[in-house]
Formats: sequence, C-alpha cells, structure tokens
Amino acid sequence: MIQEYLNSVDKFIVVGDRVLIKPRDMETRTKSGLVLPATVKEKEDIHSGYVVKTGPGYPIPSNEIDESWKENTSETKYIGMQAEEGDLAIFLKDQTHEIEFENEKYLICPHRAILLLIRDDIAL
Repeated sequence: MIQEYLNSVDKFIVVGDRVLIKPRDMETRTKSGLVLPATVKEKEDIHSGYVVKTGPGYPIPSNEIDESWKENTSETKYIGMQAEEGDLAIFLKDQTHEIEFENEKYLICPHRAILLLIRDDIAL
C-alpha cells in the first residue's frame, strides 16, 4: 500500500514556504568548445531549475486567545508565494536540500532563497 503513495511526485505535499525544484542540466560548453561537466557547475553558488510544486506559503499567526474551553474553529491562513509550477527559478544553492526520488534529483528550496523567476505567460 505504501508503494502506491510513492509512485509519483504529484503526491508530494510541499510544506510551508518551500518549493520543490527539478534542477536544470548544468552541462555547458565554453566559448572554445570544451564541455564543462555538471560536477564543475555544481560548485557555483547560484543554480537554476524548474519549479515542480510549491507549498501553501508563509503562515499568518493567529491573534486569537487560546483557551481550553473555546472550540478551535479557525483554519491556518497563509500568505501566498510568487513561485508557481513550471517557473524557471534562479536560486542560491547553499540554502537547498537535495533529495533523490526514482533516480531523479530534486531540490527543496525555501522561497527566500529564490532570486529570480522566469515565467512564459506573464501578462503585462
């Protein structure tokens, strides 16, 4: 039964102000035509990747007084994030955590570590 839950990244629930990122292939060529392997590029501070999933955002603290007799009917409210699924994110590598799922690398990145988002469908 648990294997059914682990068959797809779609079933991941990203918590809080975090973003799940699929890192871009970092192999590049120099101007002279030399291929730089991904291991060389991984040492750089700034990376890029595609946003796969986002969390709900930053939780807003409740101003209600918690008393034992009072029924808790309020739901947690969140301030949304700018990152959306499909965005290309430029982020600080040293603030991310790497995970591997089904032989694929993913990064869990706090929203504050994202420096820039590139989105195709921006309406100006």
